[in-house]
Amino acid sequence: QVQLVESGGGLVRTGDSLRLSCVASGRSVSTSAMGWFRQAPGKDRESVAAISWDGSIPYYADPVKGRFTISRDNAKNTVYLQMNSLKPEDTAIYYCAVRRAPHWYSAYGDGPHKDDFDSWGQGTQVTVSS
Repeated sequence: QVQLVESGGGLVRTGDSLRLSCVASGRSVSTSAMGWFRQAPGKDRESVAAISWDGSIPYYADPVKGRFTISRDNAKNTVYLQMNSLKPEDTAIYYCAVRRAPHWYSAYGDGPHKDDFDSWGQGTQVTVSS
């Protein structure tokens, strides 16, 4: 069983940047796709970004394209989410997740789906003030 621990969230202003980190322990995630999801109050958990096992194939949800960058360091069992030009609508709890497959492609259709991911972190709060 893999454990995931996110960090890097906080309270920032519109236009600021944050870098989230997710460290995995318990097993290597170097052959697994990983993803970032977020959940705002009263809303469903949605995908934000995902990355294939070797980092070669990223995915970004439309609302974050051009502003967020996902990356990974398999030697450190860690995935990152660099968030620039933050907006109030980015406010949410951000969750890291790992999938027992090398790619994030989903049978559900467009983009990664939360039901395809097997293990989740506890989340880190990101709040963007206007």
